Amino acid sequence: MFRDREEAGRLLAEHLKSLLAAGKGEAAVLGVPRGGVIVAAAVATALGAPLDVIVPRKLGAPDNPELAVGALALAEDEEIALIDDRTVRALGVSDAYLQEEIERQRREILRREAAYREGRPPEPVEGRVALLVDDGVATGLTARAAARAVLRRSPREVVVAVPVAPPETVREFAAEGVRLEALETPWPFGAVGRFYLDFRQVEDEEVIAVLRAHRQG
Repeated sequence: MFRDREEAGRLLAEHLKSLLAAGKGEAAVLGVPRGGVIVAAAVATALGAPLDVIVPRKLGAPDNPELAVGALALAEDEEIALIDDRTVRALGVSDAYLQEEIERQRREILRREAAYREGRPPEPVEGRVALLVDDGVATGLTARAAARAVLRRSPREVVVAVPVAPPETVREFAAEGVRLEALETPWPFGAVGRFYLDFRQVEDEEVIAVLRAHRQG
């Protein structure tokens, strides 16, 4: 159980220091908005690393946007879309709907990237260890889309780093060749928020303020 996202980030940074000390090289920290940026800021501060965002988005089901039928991330102009084929078939989701939802979420990703970066270009990750940080993962669908998008930018390695994740998700990432570092892997899992005493909602304004404060040191 973590007190809040800041504490989780500090603990995660201690875990990641040994990874980077083992000859992995320079790191760039990419936080997943919104809550993941709070964790990522604590990680970046402890590691003395630059901080940026990666903005994956859930593809919501028709009439139930909280139910994911896939996930989307962008690598510059390239769309990285992962579709949950089993859920799509079970719900009878049409190709036309999926394309419309991908376009909706693409526009939202671009809006958020522009707002969060305030006109700055993305942090370069070429040749670096890209630490993709969130406050936790459950199914890992959006994190997988984000990791694939970051891989297009030629990092030395992509490491998905979270305070908490279910053990089967860690195994699924490993089977795909993606490293997922989690401080805790409890089972049964449930929702990410149950592993925090304080899991308050984070708004865009706080994300922007945290990113700005890190840039200014």
